Amino acid sequence: QVGLRQEAARLGGVGSCGRELCCSTWLTDFRKVNTASARYQQLSLNPQKLAGQCGKLKCCLNFELDSYLDALKGFPKQDIKLETEKGLASFVKMDIFKGLLWYNSKEEGFKWFQLTLEQVQEVIAMNKLGEKAPSLEELVPEKHPVRVVNEVLERIDIAVLEASYK
Repeated sequence: QVGLRQEAARLGGVGSCGRELCCSTWLTDFRKVNTASARYQQLSLNPQKLAGQCGKLKCCLNFELDSYLDALKGFPKQDIKLETEKGLASFVKMDIFKGLLWYNSKEEGFKWFQLTLEQVQEVIAMNKLGEKAPSLEELVPEKHPVRVVNEVLERIDIAVLEASYK
């Protein structure tokens, strides 16, 4: 019996990364890959993007997972809410390697506010002491005002509305 991964290795080809397939060049043991690897790496769970030539999840998801897990060790858990003067702020997303996190709160209009890892850790420390942090707007560094993300979301909303009328 020849599995899908072995068949892809036999045929060869070029992966989405632009390099020759790992399975046809150096990879010899085909370990099971699951979607948890993609979740830790904050990838979209789109099967078309995560699938390799063989139709299964890309093997590279397992190889990159250790780097992501090491980088995540210094980050707070995503379910921790930040207490600010204007209310609770919820985690939205993060950029692990740049050390940036985005939070929002309904009290501040669901805008996304970009904070550094250090700022978030300071707010969490304040919250543990029973203190509330200033509003998210005050915490945003000068060079990162309320981000372009809000403008992009508005454009997407407009595009969706226009598409629904067509």
